[in-house]
Amino acid sequence: MLQNIVARGWRAMPAVVLMAALLPSATRAQAGGDPLVEARDARYWLARIHEAAGKRNFQGTFVVTAAGSVASSRIVHFCDGRNQFERIESLDGQHRQVYRHNDLVHSLWPHSRVAVVETRQAMGQFPLLLSAGADRIVPFYDVKSLGDGRVAGHEANVLLLQPKDGYRFGYRLWAERSSGLLLRSEVFDERDVVLETSAFSEVSIGVKPRPESVLQAMKRLDGYRVERPTLQQVDIGREGWLLNALPPGFRHVSSVKRLMTVAGGEQPRPAAAQEEFPLAPPSVLQVIYSDGLTYVSVFIEPYMPRLHRREMLMSLGATQTLVKRRGEWWITVIGDVPVVTLRAFAAALEPR
Repeated sequence: MLQNIVARGWRAMPAVVLMAALLPSATRAQAGGDPLVEARDARYWLARIHEAAGKRNFQGTFVVTAAGSVASSRIVHFCDGRNQFERIESLDGQHRQVYRHNDLVHSLWPHSRVAVVETRQAMGQFPLLLSAGADRIVPFYDVKSLGDGRVAGHEANVLLLQPKDGYRFGYRLWAERSSGLLLRSEVFDERDVVLETSAFSEVSIGVKPRPESVLQAMKRLDGYRVERPTLQQVDIGREGWLLNALPPGFRHVSSVKRLMTVAGGEQPRPAAAQEEFPLAPPSVLQVIYSDGLTYVSVFIEPYMPRLHRREMLMSLGATQTLVKRRGEWWITVIGDVPVVTLRAFAAALEPR
């Protein structure tokens, strides 16, 4: 399962967009200094982290450590004006390659010769951090500068994001001093126990962009079985569901229906699904919420006894997963949040 975390690419981190142009120049916060100066400095570095992730050209080896396991990936990122290009290759476990050009993503499994081609937003990317303004963060996290650090041979500024309630985890972040690129992140719980660490073991910043290396690889799909998940934007209310009394700070991001198809229009289904839904495969409804820093996804699908065998609660590092049956439906709630948050989302979900 750790491979799945790394396979999200560097998407092991939540995302938050701060407007760097509106923030003042950085002022080094000294121990015991003015809290307002410290807050201004910390917010400035959050803005730099976001900007660097999108505009810097870099490549390196990225390592995720969680629950006593370690997995690594090789990451290359190029920016050419408004265009983003990424190449991510797993270095441990099952071989997987991910190529991204803006919102178009190709995920390839060379061993099984399967390729998944989809369009998706870049949410929760490492080394991105923010997806909302500071006003979304401040009510639920205390942001503070922790001074200097060093990661993979690079000097860094260290930030602390301390949650104000029990519905979210805390974060420690290391941003490269010259570029603002996020080099390392730690997720910790209410006891300050580190649940997951994401970091570059080595990284080169300011490399020459080679977008053609990504684009050419995305065209080489001969011999692969190509699956194209269909995503349909939907209104959760019109789909027959309500999510009320959510944990404080979490807002709706998107609602989509997912349906997997392969090249030529064939629709692969598990045997149980073919037997219980002979005319059409059941789609999966995914609803995404965010507090501006982390995300929670709620998946709703028809209950199928042969496919959905038991309810469970799983934990791997910072990622928590709650799976349960609700009448004729099978509900999965997943996010880098405490279990109490997942239970709150499950309790808030009601059919109309």
